[in-house]
Amino acid sequence: MRKSSDRKTKGERRKANGSFKIVSCLLPFALCLLLFAAEGFAQPPSPYAVERLSGQKAPDFTLKDINGNTVSLSSFKGKVVLLNFWATWCPPCRAEIPSMNKLNQLLKNKGLVILAVSTDRAIVDVKDFLKNNPVNFAVVVDYNLSVSRSLYKVFMVPTTFLIDKRGIVVEKYFGEQDWTEPEMIKEIEALL
Repeated sequence: MRKSSDRKTKGERRKANGSFKIVSCLLPFALCLLLFAAEGFAQPPSPYAVERLSGQKAPDFTLKDINGNTVSLSSFKGKVVLLNFWATWCPPCRAEIPSMNKLNQLLKNKGLVILAVSTDRAIVDVKDFLKNNPVNFAVVVDYNLSVSRSLYKVFMVPTTFLIDKRGIVVEKYFGEQDWTEPEMIKEIEALL
């Protein structure tokens, strides 16, 4: 016979399961944060540094896409831009790609541009990943992290900035998002 102290009540089991769910949800984000910090071999920007971009003009940059073509943020002037920083090794980054494809398909003809900035070190890794996971939006590579770290103060991936037609950062999203949620679509459509 078990002692009463060895038995867990339903409430205790529910609390333990809830704690497990929280930890299992936060673990991928923490992993991406740690891996992104290690990827740069330098101290990542402070999480508070990214806050200074809110309401400010989005810093312009020029990077090469996976085909070697030059892409500048300023070339999308007058469009709403969803600027996504990601990496092929990041599980939450990979998980949000299908919903980004759907969002792009839904809103690209209304003036939305999705620009994904890979923080991978080698373009071949990005090309290989995209062969098996095609996207319908532009992908550029920030192999030395000069845009993600220096300009946008990205401290974890995925991090996404919503930039309005005037080029102002109006919203920031940290971690994986479902870009097809009605509230998300409504928020973006309001800027188009």
